[in-house]
Parts: sequence; C-alpha cells; structure tokens
Amino acid sequence: MFRWLLSLLVLLALGAAAVYTIAGRGTPPQLTIAKPDRFVGQAGVVEVAAVAPNARFKTLTIAVEQNGHSYPLFSLDPSAAPGSSAAGATVTPVDRNQLRISHPLGKQSVPELQSGAARVIVTATRPSFWNLRTLSATTTKDFQVRLERPRIAVVSTHHYVNHGGSEMVVYRATPPDVASGVLVGDVVYPGFPLGGSDPTLKAAFFALLYDQDLHAPIYAFARDEAGNQSKIGFVDNVFEKPQRKSRIELDDKFIDRVVPEIIENSPELKMTTPTTPDEMIAGFLRLNGELRRRNADEIAAFATKTAQTRLWDGPFVQLGNSQVEAYFADHRTYVYKGKEVDHQVHLGFDLAVTSNVPVVAANAGTVLNARWLGIYGNCIVLDHGMGVQSLYGHLSSFDVKVGDKVTRGQTIGRSGMTGLAGGDHLHFTMLVGGHMVNPVEWWDSHWIADRVDRKLKEASGSAEDR
Repeated sequence: MFRWLLSLLVLLALGAAAVYTIAGRGTPPQLTIAKPDRFVGQAGVVEVAAVAPNARFKTLTIAVEQNGHSYPLFSLDPSAAPGSSAAGATVTPVDRNQLRISHPLGKQSVPELQSGAARVIVTATRPSFWNLRTLSATTTKDFQVRLERPRIAVVSTHHYVNHGGSEMVVYRATPPDVASGVLVGDVVYPGFPLGGSDPTLKAAFFALLYDQDLHAPIYAFARDEAGNQSKIGFVDNVFEKPQRKSRIELDDKFIDRVVPEIIENSPELKMTTPTTPDEMIAGFLRLNGELRRRNADEIAAFATKTAQTRLWDGPFVQLGNSQVEAYFADHRTYVYKGKEVDHQVHLGFDLAVTSNVPVVAANAGTVLNARWLGIYGNCIVLDHGMGVQSLYGHLSSFDVKVGDKVTRGQTIGRSGMTGLAGGDHLHFTMLVGGHMVNPVEWWDSHWIADRVDRKLKEASGSAEDR
C-alpha cells in the first residue's frame, strides 16, 4: 500500500513537472517596434505592436534609454510607479490577440533627451497555460536624437512670381542629406542638387498656382528626418494676372463624337456607352468633371519620375505658326441648349495651325507618356528634369515611345482632335512639380535668361568662391 501511494506521488510529481515544463514552452509575447525610424527630434512617436493570446498581458512597459539613464514612457502594470503611468498613450486593439500602443517620444515629451544615440526598450509578460508560469519577451530599437534644426540660406536674388506662373530659387541646405525645397501654401516643391563640389547647393522650381491665394506664404525650407525644420521667406513680389472667362456652346454633334470614344478608352470609369441625348450629356459632364480630375492626378504623379538633373537648355518652343485658340486658366462655362451645365478651368494653351501638323518637343527631355490619357486623348508627357515637364494633348499619332530621349524641335507626333477636342489643335501646357502652370514664361527667352540661367551662373560662381 505504501509503495503504491509512493508510486502515485511520484507519478503526480512527474506529471506536475511535465505540465510546468510544457507551460514554460508556450509562446512568449511577440513585440514589434514600428516607430521611431532612424531619428527623433523635438517631437516624435513610439509605436509598438504587442501580440499574446486574447491580448492578455501581465505587464507591458515601454522605456527609452540614453547615456545610462532609463526614462519610463508607458506601462500596463497597474502597480507601476506614477512616473511610468499610461498617460498620453493610445492603446488600440488591432484584433483579438494584438494591441497597438502609441506614445509621444521626443524632447517635448522626454525633456531629459540629448542629441545622440538612444534606445527604445519594450518588455512584456503574459501568463502561461493554466497560469502556472510567466512568459516574457524584450525587444529594443536604436535611434538617433537630433535636436539641432537644419540650416537654409537663399543664394539667388530677384524672385518675382506671377499668379499661375513659375519661379526658381537657388539655396544652400545643411546638412546636405535633409529634405528641402519650396513650400507655397500647402504645396511642396522639392529641391534638386546642382552637382559640383558643394553638395549643399540646390535649386527648386516652384509655382503660385492659378487657384491659390495671391498672398499664399512662400518659403524655402529644410527638414530632417527627426522633423526639425527651418524655413525662410525670399520672394520679392507677386503679381496678379487676369484670368479669362469664356462660354463653350455644346451641341449634340460634338457630344456624340467625343463621348463614346473617351468612354471606350477609359475603362476605369466603368461606363457604358450612352444611347439617348440625356444620357449623352450626362456622360459628357462626368468625363468633363470626374475624368478630368482623375487625369490631373495621373499627370501629377509623373512628377515622381523626374530626372534629378536639368535636361533642357534655353527657351521652350511654341508650336510654329500657331494661332492661340484658348489661354491658360480660362474659366469656362459650358452651355447646352441655352442652359449652363458645367464650369471648368482650362489649364493650357490651345494652339492650332492646320490638320495633322507636326508637333515638336518644346525642349530636350525624356518621354514619360505616349498613349491615350482621358480628356487629353492621345497625349505625350516629356520630362525635362528637376520637376519640369511638358504635356501635348489631342494628338492624332505618335512618333516617339516611352523612354525615348528627344531634342528641342524634334517631331514627337501630329496634331489631332482626340479626347475632348472640338477641332484639330494641340493642347500644350507646362508642369512644375506635377502642377500645371502658364507656359508663356517658358516660351520667353528673357524669362529663361533672367529667372534660370542667371541664377545658376551666379550660384556656380558662389560655389567656386567657397
């Protein structure tokens, strides 16, 4: 009997040991530090994803360490000291097993932080099977604290901006790896390095868009990855430019011609071809509004493909012997059977000669688009580098393909009446940072010489003097 009892006790002890061992082999909490990235400045954030069965944690703490000191940021432990409370944190359940914790991290939230290396440490524990053991995990992430703002200084002089027009500024941004450029209202125009021996020397083309406030703030800026930013005003003056108004009389002949073709070439709209006059005008209005906006977004996206260096030289070429049929920023009222049905702004020049005339590249560049593009029909977009691009719409045919290098004056296609074109003509516009701007300045040799070439020459001399 005693032996049996002893054997039973041994078996129970072995079973308990086995259960305890198995409990210890459970999966500890899974911790991922998504933020910060490489740098933190005056303000930043730490983001942590924590995973455990049923999101059940015994403890979960976040701290930052620097120079041998630890500063608590967050704790789920109810017995934690007041200094490590969860105040200021956002805890969000992602699913049944995962929590996302977000907490401010930077000089403003941790005043003790100094410039230099630091580390985020996240530790979590969870109960094991039958709550017999505690499973723990720790993860860390190193980052740099940057508290000094980058420096920016404008090098070029005489900056005058026309409403709807363009300008260029040359500046120095230090250190050279910071993001920099020009901010016009809430529109950002990136700067591009000028090369040479001075990596801090950069230039940015920018615009005061036709629909922005005439007094929108314009700054050159430099911003590092930690969010530290410096900015400086530099524009000498801005000038209002009158914007034209016109009425476009729509008729069934025009609508019946353009609407089915554009619908056929715009599958993204998922439209069926209209069959009645009411359906036709409704289809036109959708193309003139929704498709126009989609096309503008698609065209703006070409800015991300711009070359980092200037590919062009001298003034841009206007279509030879052409008559101007419509101007930039023409505010159009569309009238159908005596009733106003739509309002849009025409952001380019309509240039007409005769039918199917050769269309040439306005300046040297690279072909980014040579295909149908919504309301512009057969359309070419050329990149001239540093955020400057040109667009050629309503073509009847192409003589180039995407990736081709072209020279100023080279034939790239033929004029036509594809897309929303009432007759054979070229729709031409310039783009800066993906935004349509008045081409008139770019056709002007004096404007190019003063606003671009002079500044680059002066900047080159400035770099040599350093």
